[in-house]
Amino acid sequence: MAISLLLTKPSSIPTKHIFSNNKLYHKNDTVSVNPILKPCSSLRTDNNNITISNNHKLSWQKELEQAFKDQLSDHYDYTNDNSFQELVDKRCVDNIRMLIVDAVQNAKAGHPGMALGMAEVGYVLYRHAMKYNSRNPKWFNRDRFVLSAGHGCLLQYVCLHLAGFQSVQLEDLKQLCKMGSRTPGHPENVVTEGIEVTTGPLGQGVANAVGLALAEAHLAARFNKPDAVVVDHRTYCIMGDGCAMEGISHEAASLAARWKLNKLTLIYDDNHNTIDGPTSLVLSEDISARFKSLGWNTIMVENIHDNLSSFKEALMAAASETKKPTFIRVKTLIGKLSAKEGTSKAHHGAFDEDEVKKMRERVNWVDRDQFHVIPMVYREMQIQTDHGERLEKEWCSKVYNYRSKYPQEGAELDLLLNGGLLPGWENALPKWSTSDPLDATRGYSEKCLNQLAKVLPGLIGGSADLASSNKAYLLGYHGFSQPDSPWGRNIRYGVREHAMAGISNGVALHGGGLIPFAATFLIFSDYMKNSIRLSALSHAGVIYILTHDSIGLGEDGPTHQPVEQLAGLRAVPRLLVFRPADGNETAGSYSVAIANRDVPSVIALSRQKIAANFEGTSADEVERGGYIVSDNSSENKPEIILIGTGTELSLCEGTAKTLRQEGRRVRVVSLVCWRLFDRQPAEYKEKVLPSRVVKRVSVEAGSPVGWREYVGVEGKVIGVEEFGASGAYLDTFKKYGFTIDNVTKVARSLLNE
Repeated sequence: MAISLLLTKPSSIPTKHIFSNNKLYHKNDTVSVNPILKPCSSLRTDNNNITISNNHKLSWQKELEQAFKDQLSDHYDYTNDNSFQELVDKRCVDNIRMLIVDAVQNAKAGHPGMALGMAEVGYVLYRHAMKYNSRNPKWFNRDRFVLSAGHGCLLQYVCLHLAGFQSVQLEDLKQLCKMGSRTPGHPENVVTEGIEVTTGPLGQGVANAVGLALAEAHLAARFNKPDAVVVDHRTYCIMGDGCAMEGISHEAASLAARWKLNKLTLIYDDNHNTIDGPTSLVLSEDISARFKSLGWNTIMVENIHDNLSSFKEALMAAASETKKPTFIRVKTLIGKLSAKEGTSKAHHGAFDEDEVKKMRERVNWVDRDQFHVIPMVYREMQIQTDHGERLEKEWCSKVYNYRSKYPQEGAELDLLLNGGLLPGWENALPKWSTSDPLDATRGYSEKCLNQLAKVLPGLIGGSADLASSNKAYLLGYHGFSQPDSPWGRNIRYGVREHAMAGISNGVALHGGGLIPFAATFLIFSDYMKNSIRLSALSHAGVIYILTHDSIGLGEDGPTHQPVEQLAGLRAVPRLLVFRPADGNETAGSYSVAIANRDVPSVIALSRQKIAANFEGTSADEVERGGYIVSDNSSENKPEIILIGTGTELSLCEGTAKTLRQEGRRVRVVSLVCWRLFDRQPAEYKEKVLPSRVVKRVSVEAGSPVGWREYVGVEGKVIGVEEFGASGAYLDTFKKYGFTIDNVTKVARSLLNE
């Protein structure tokens, strides 16, 4: 008796009826009607007729008559399945709104405005449009949903609960915004199952959604066959006015159109309000026209509150689009039902009791307890889960047959769906000898990437128009482009660092085993800092390849010379920041970054050349974060410890050589990744940096912030406290004291104290 994804043309609530003696008129206990629109893709019905059982209608009859007593005449025609479903949909939306109100009132916190205004959208997506299985939320071929307007998360929490996701129970709705709850103030994928990506900073979700859609298009091109389609799902994203204003959404939307991501649907909550007031204060352009000019298919939904079917039709149109992503502009009333309806005051905060009473009256909810759910609403939503469960079983059978018919592709698909790491992949990383020619660490990175691409089928990524400078290009592989080469593994982002990082987060969190890398200059990490932070927060294993890592880049001057960037990135929780000194440590950095699929990494790389195999460095030791490179102390403690990262490690070693010739006991330590070193056991850290050795010098061509923890109060920090200067890199290094002579001078003065 299940209904599957009923999508019909709009019609008003009927006023005519065929109803007698409180009994439904029926034929053979079911009624069938022909659909007005032919569904397709995930919006498809099981057959050409929509059939609703009489028992299903009977279960709803009393509730509908009570809810719409002022709208229905005495003898309503329950044989009209389309009209009946409209009533059911409307009552389900009422229940969603009242749960939103109850949760906010109970928490005395939250953002009800957008959630109330977009209740119809959330309901239609989870009840009629998206394919998913709440009993297995990680089913690979599910549709993805992203709430870029993350402050409206209560709408998604309510929909997840009603759809049967175990991660959101009624008790969780009662714990909204509470410490330790599964319903935090903005959606977090690592907290609540069913949330695809962590959102909150506006616009980020738009870029994430583009990444999810890119991943689907890429994998579909690689694995689908004319007789076996195993990758086929859509991505839906809700954005608000704030998302439209943030630049990242424009960057990402431009790329989505360029890439022809036709399975991406962006739903714009056009409620004309922001926190400070009406959008007319700050916004005058036509957002639909902007997206149309970028190359999107654009659709307007004028009155979703009174015409739910118009939104269903818009989704049908989006599903039939084959060349463009679709932008659906939905005009809504923020804070729908409340006295603040349509105003910025509805954005956040609880309602007063009199207002809640009136809201309940408006939807005939007066006698209902807080957090009441109409039993048939659960059943209504279960229809979609049951449909998704059937689709998953069909998909599993399809994949099983695919493996038999296409064993090579099947094995690769299985590998990707299980994380994408081929056993022994790390053995592909290059080994370096002392006879290898000098190169910058960005050059050693290029060799690592291209060797890894041969054994990691999920490695994919690109640069923000700097591929030749970043050395971040997979040789022998096509660029991702539709329709020409969607299977390509090189992504051309153009000068769009922020979108690049946000899109990479979506690719990483897609679940298809893809390992994204994103490259630019270290100085431009500031453009994408918020996305990098979200990588760490959402456990997205993006690899950020950031070259030109210090004032050593030289001639481009202080606008391009990073100083404070390393300190800022090292401050981001969970983010691994590597600054390798040579080819060995570059390979070691990639080894750790690839292995940690739920941790993002930054690999900061030089423009200036350095030895490939610096004596004493080790790829294997990189996983400890810091280690002893050289020491002539034998059984005695060193007199001084020189600590370096990146190319400046060679200055430490050059100084050590000079001091050792003078009879000094000197230890050189590479601190390639602070966070990894900090996680080591106390015994190991004491072994590398013994507390009894207080004479220490750190050498890094960047901000001195943070180094005091490693050199101690008596140590010396050689760093950069200005914005750098334009000049040849050796001259720039000399100006700021990054020479063997100066490091030796500082070390001697410390030894002589």
